[in-house]
Amino acid sequence: MGATITLDYITHRYRADGPTTLENIDNRIDAGERVALIGRSGCGKSTLLHMLAGLLLPSEGCVRINSHQVTKPSAKWNMMFQKPSLYPWMSVQENAALGLLFAGMGKQEAARRVGELLDKVGLHDKKDVNVQSLSGGQQQRVALARSLATDPEVLLLDEPFSALDAFTRTALQEEVPALCAARDITMVIVTHDIDEAITMADRVLIMSQNPGRIVSELRVDLPFPRRSHDPEFQTLRSELMTRFRDTDDGLAGRKSDKDDTQKKQPAVRRVV
Repeated sequence: MGATITLDYITHRYRADGPTTLENIDNRIDAGERVALIGRSGCGKSTLLHMLAGLLLPSEGCVRINSHQVTKPSAKWNMMFQKPSLYPWMSVQENAALGLLFAGMGKQEAARRVGELLDKVGLHDKKDVNVQSLSGGQQQRVALARSLATDPEVLLLDEPFSALDAFTRTALQEEVPALCAARDITMVIVTHDIDEAITMADRVLIMSQNPGRIVSELRVDLPFPRRSHDPEFQTLRSELMTRFRDTDDGLAGRKSDKDDTQKKQPAVRRVV
């Protein structure tokens, strides 16, 4: 069952006297929704994703998943990074089963569950192969199976396909949202790729920088699978490009700044 994610007025500074990295982030992601975060390098996308994963606590405000404050990592909200971070001396199946074994599941049951997932990600015939012999795309599929094995409520993706070849990247851009939909998993992906955001997400959140804020959002009401050459896709792409460029010109969020001055809401400080 997917989880609802609430971002409650998050502000963050890496040092108390340092610049503000994120400012007044306030949003809600519904259970089962697929959301993309886009923005320029340095706008705080990955910082915000790390907070969703419980790897970093905000200076002010908090993240809640199903109304529970996130203060540490959990098997219920798993994260995939740009690099698959596999153990090179282990097989595909052993790597994919690690989370289950750490959670105390027996080896036979873990092997059964992982076997089903490896079949879904196209690696069933590779289960006994050492991961060092796999391509980059295959290694990311192992990482995906490992992330899904613990039946997470939320899957967090930090540009996991950026280093892959175009063919593999396109395939995973279709497969991952489909797997999340089939398993009712809430998905959040950080990406620089506008086409990837439209291909994978139900909703795209656009962030500005210095400090990082969510300044706009675009709903993507297109059926899956999506094709970039379709006219509806191109229309959404043009709209998203316009909003994305506005963040450079300082236009996006200008109305929000005015509104904030008129009706400023107090930041909610973290309560542990």
